[in-house]
Amino acid sequence: MSAGADRRPSKAEIWLLGAAGLATFFGLWAAVSGFGLVSPRFLPSPAAVAARAFFLLDHPFAGASLPVHVLSSLGRYALGFLLAACIGVPLGLLMGWYRLLDDMVTPIFDALRFIAPIAWVPFAALWFGTGIGGPIMVIFAGAFPPCLINAYRGARFVDIKFLEAARTLGASNLRIILEVLLPASVPSIVSGLRVGAGLGWQSLVGAELIVASSGVGYMMVQGQSAVSTTTVVSGMIAIGIVGYLVDLMLRKLQAVTQRRRGLA
Repeated sequence: MSAGADRRPSKAEIWLLGAAGLATFFGLWAAVSGFGLVSPRFLPSPAAVAARAFFLLDHPFAGASLPVHVLSSLGRYALGFLLAACIGVPLGLLMGWYRLLDDMVTPIFDALRFIAPIAWVPFAALWFGTGIGGPIMVIFAGAFPPCLINAYRGARFVDIKFLEAARTLGASNLRIILEVLLPASVPSIVSGLRVGAGLGWQSLVGAELIVASSGVGYMMVQGQSAVSTTTVVSGMIAIGIVGYLVDLMLRKLQAVTQRRRGLA
């Protein structure tokens, strides 16, 4: 294998490659729309979508402007994701340390985690209607499993010599969990948070399509009812941008934790 194949691209090269990919995508989109291969009613041009998105920034649609719908979605998302992290991470650490708790929780967890988050939507609608509780429940269902699993794996794979040293010094179970398991599991926990954040955001949009009266998903449903494809695509782009920004922040956090532990 040549040395060039092992060379990592620079940041400038990565940016250029990303820009080339975006240009190709939008170029193909514009060509398909411009040459009339698909009706503009079903595939509007990038320019039409951009114009509609800018219009929605300060004009209400389905009761609110696009930024207000995004903030509504983010509020639900933050509550659901924080709830998943605050329960999933401690529970995963405790399961990794206490075998009895692991044996008790694992059968229930394994049965529930294979239920797709979107499958909880009808149940959430029956319980909460179009209130905030339904989307939060669906977000929790999507974000909780990765948070728990990665915290559990992090705790299970802690170097045994650290645990033995803590026991030799007379540390209690609580101190071992807080001062040994938790710090050693941070990289795995952050990885789980990143996966859970992505699944939670996707689950939120699915929930808003059915059990919400505001938010980006709700706006898209109303756009579909009004046969406004530009509104629907504008919502999709907003979802993608917000999801990317959330993932970017967690990637930064993941990189920091890995550098501090000498893993990167």
